[in-house]
Amino acid sequence: MIGPMGSGKSTVGRVLANLLGWAFVDSDAEIEARCGADIPWIFDVEGEAGFRRREAAVLKDLGERSSVVIATGGGAVVTADNRKLMSEAGVVVYLDVSIAQQLKRTGSGDTRPLLSGGDREATLRKLMQERAPLYRELADVIISASSGNARRVAREIQEQLASRSLLPQAAD
Repeated sequence: MIGPMGSGKSTVGRVLANLLGWAFVDSDAEIEARCGADIPWIFDVEGEAGFRRREAAVLKDLGERSSVVIATGGGAVVTADNRKLMSEAGVVVYLDVSIAQQLKRTGSGDTRPLLSGGDREATLRKLMQERAPLYRELADVIISASSGNARRVAREIQEQLASRSLLPQAAD
């Protein structure tokens, strides 16, 4: 799953994984577990470039798994190697959401390094302008996540995947 921060990738991803009977992994949580530190700390100490290196390594490992829903960080698409990896590893679902919804869902932004300090709305608009074309180009399926109902969004994704034959067939 790809999309901007606050689009619901982790929440919807957990519900979708449950519906499919698959595992769920949040790439940011996996980075934190491997590093033993939270994302803001990694950004503070290593900068965004250091975080992106860690993210690429985690995505490479996760991409080798099967029957798993992976929620990526909002900026995972900025790296060409990550985009290539995601497109080759499986089906990419883009959760599209408005800036207004992002503002509401990201709260104060204190736990999100790219939103700390400054004008949150301006930052979200700038990130969306930069990343939306990448999300759209990479996505096999685009779903609006503005409703805020994770179960409804997950069911819509499941239906889209099934109707477009994008789910692996069960073994007989």
